[in-house]
Amino acid sequence: MPPRNDAALEFLLSRRSRPAKTLAAPAPTREELRPILTAAARTPDHGKLEPWRFIVVEQPAMARLADLCAETGARLGKSSEDIAKARSQFDLGQLAVAVVEVQTPSPKVPAIEQSYSAGAVCLSLLNAALAAGWGANWLSGWASHDRGFCEAAFGLAENERIAGLIHIATETAAPPERPRPDIDAITTWMSA
Repeated sequence: MPPRNDAALEFLLSRRSRPAKTLAAPAPTREELRPILTAAARTPDHGKLEPWRFIVVEQPAMARLADLCAETGARLGKSSEDIAKARSQFDLGQLAVAVVEVQTPSPKVPAIEQSYSAGAVCLSLLNAALAAGWGANWLSGWASHDRGFCEAAFGLAENERIAGLIHIATETAAPPERPRPDIDAITTWMSA
């Protein structure tokens, strides 16, 4: 039997995102965030393209993004409820890491595999933040999929898009456990 890392396995079996609205100051410092980003960057990456990058949104930038979210919502004809919900992640946010998917033309690595890698970076970043003792949540929403918002908010290039916004700060309330998938219902065993 191969050697086990029981602590890591137990963490993965019990991990739970923390609702972004329950995260409060303090958020990690730049020095505390660096190993979390480093862990996320160890994500599998077919072809070593690194089809992602990070934009760290610190608390002072949150107000600008909240206002930009409201302007974008008005431009798109969103309801006041949709706008309030979308901007709340910035109104309440202490720190977020925008994981930017960077599509690179490659004869060997299809675009979908680059998207998968960017999604895997989001989960790795979330798990690294949780393992480091912070509360963390992976959000997106309509604003993060709007080209105009992404260009104005983050200066994204044409070949870039937001894979996720990982909010990281101090957990103020433990979330209740939620139902998990029935492994037997979603697993097929192939023996031949």
